[in-house]
Amino acid sequence: MQEIPLYHLEKFQEQRSRQLPYQVDVFDQNRKFDVVYPHRHDFYEILFITQGNGLHTIDFQEYSVNPPCLFFLCSGQIHSLKLSEDVKGFIFLFTSEFFLMNKKDEHQLLEFPFFYPLDKENPPLYLQKFEAEKLIFWFQDACAENKELKNDSEPMIRCFLDLILLFCKRIYPKKNDSEQKKGKILVKKFLQLIDKHYKNMRSVNEYAQLLHLTANHLNETVKHLTGRTATDLIREKVILEIKKMLIYTDLGVSEIAFQFQFEDQSYFSKYFKKEVGCAPMTFRKKS
Repeated sequence: MQEIPLYHLEKFQEQRSRQLPYQVDVFDQNRKFDVVYPHRHDFYEILFITQGNGLHTIDFQEYSVNPPCLFFLCSGQIHSLKLSEDVKGFIFLFTSEFFLMNKKDEHQLLEFPFFYPLDKENPPLYLQKFEAEKLIFWFQDACAENKELKNDSEPMIRCFLDLILLFCKRIYPKKNDSEQKKGKILVKKFLQLIDKHYKNMRSVNEYAQLLHLTANHLNETVKHLTGRTATDLIREKVILEIKKMLIYTDLGVSEIAFQFQFEDQSYFSKYFKKEVGCAPMTFRKKS
């Protein structure tokens, strides 16, 4: 039965005596890994396109590939690529554990504006020529280290990852708002928890308990920074994932309802129709 593939990091790595928590490589039509689109994975990804064109779809949002540009993906996001045959670039895959290995702040990944963005948009970061040249240099050196795999290659590659992420954060378009760092981190942690528990947790109170907050505090912070309530974000995630299953799998409505722990198919259909405006099967046919 068709389902959306979930890939682990080893899918993109060569067979080695020890699987590594990262992979950095050249990205072109000769790339070795064989994947099915659309898919999702359980790690972070930086895709740097230096040549070619195409379309990158991330969670139903379509983005044009106009190099030089970078795309940033979080764990769990569904994406698909349609690229020209002359595409060239680099890909950097890594786990959160690898990035945080030498960091004191366990939430440092959430400080990057392109991971778990509050507006749910994932546009590419378009680059100036001199910016692209800097990044190409770092990606090439990281690829070389990954091939040599000396005793100190892993910390060296982590340094290149730090350079790449910090430089991208510096040049990433700034928003004219007064978001406080503490509030943004809280909302991003909330979004991470939703990604992990959306199938079996729909109550703001449950998430607030995991975050050691009151439901009111969580709601106020989310509302202030996103303009939507915490319940809205939970519901939006649930509907998004149901849509993905209706479009990208052949699971029946009753099976999807069961996976999302709805009491019965009738209630599931009413819930979906209330949010989307049509029944699940009608949405599948239209899509």
